[in-house]
Amino acid sequence: MSTQTASPSSSAASGRMPEMTALGADWWNDSGMPVEVADAVRHGAVGGTSNPVIVSQAVRNNPDVCLPVLDRLMAENPTATEDDLAWKLIHALGIQAASQLRPVYDRTGGAKGFLSMQVNPKFFPNAELMVAQATELAALAPNIAIKVPTTEAGLKAIEELTFRGIRINATVSFTVRQALDVSAALSRGMKRAQAAGRDVGHLKPYITLMIGRVDDHLRRVVEAKKLAVDPAIIDWAGIAVFKEAHRLFKSRGLPGTLLAAAYRHEAHWAEIIGPEVLQTIPYTWWKKFNESPRKPALTLETPVDPAIVAKLRATFPDFICAVDEDGQCAADFLRYGATVHTLHQFIDGYNQLLAHIRTRMLGA
Repeated sequence: MSTQTASPSSSAASGRMPEMTALGADWWNDSGMPVEVADAVRHGAVGGTSNPVIVSQAVRNNPDVCLPVLDRLMAENPTATEDDLAWKLIHALGIQAASQLRPVYDRTGGAKGFLSMQVNPKFFPNAELMVAQATELAALAPNIAIKVPTTEAGLKAIEELTFRGIRINATVSFTVRQALDVSAALSRGMKRAQAAGRDVGHLKPYITLMIGRVDDHLRRVVEAKKLAVDPAIIDWAGIAVFKEAHRLFKSRGLPGTLLAAAYRHEAHWAEIIGPEVLQTIPYTWWKKFNESPRKPALTLETPVDPAIVAKLRATFPDFICAVDEDGQCAADFLRYGATVHTLHQFIDGYNQLLAHIRTRMLGA
């Protein structure tokens, strides 16, 4: 979720990312900074992501870009609260980033070129609040998808938004069961829409699996329980979860495009390249991958070493929860360690954004 300022060049892009695109494997830029999105598109990216944490980082790391926008919004809205201004800023940056992706959207007839914008992470237990804000965000531009957390309330919101014809991107998800339950919610929403005479053929929803955060969670388990584990095997945990989800989705023809997120090392990129899924990669990470000595190859359907999977299963009950399709039920999602940690981080990031804005409002 970097907010490093890019310097796009007018010359033809080269490197591993265009080579990945040439294989038919699509990727996004995991940052809502317009200049970074523009650079990514030049290298073959066909989408982008934003959320309040990214915007908070942008305000801190790119003040020359963000503070003039914030100052204008403050001047135009002198009685706005810090929350009001936070979302006006999120809207403004989102509209700019979506405009960078609009040529991709137009060129593909609306199949690609979407910016994912996230509902307030504090709304995770309330489907009605998520639906109301999602509807507002989706109206900002035609090429916006809505990130909704995969909680029980989030599943209700996903079904309702799909019924309303809004493209979603399920987030805060780490497990095969979460991906399957999102797909089921999409199916329910589409069936309701069709029964109401609505066309849902244009909907191509996304289901994010935050593979690096699966690994992060297992590392926290190792630290908390003082386990003697080869750290190298943990690098494969999120990859194994993603590959298993892909296997099930492909074999069953389930709705929803799987999207990998939360990169921690090169294998997170190199080991899940394929034409049927997406990767959303932070700016600094795809820049590194673009210079990698490793040439992209179609690796999505290459299984993780069974010996590694066996060690993960034998060591981590939480890996079994993540990789088995019956490892959880929806009531378990909110208490899963990776979910707890991620929601805390997202809400803390939103609060930091409010603090940045409050400081600017008070002239401190």
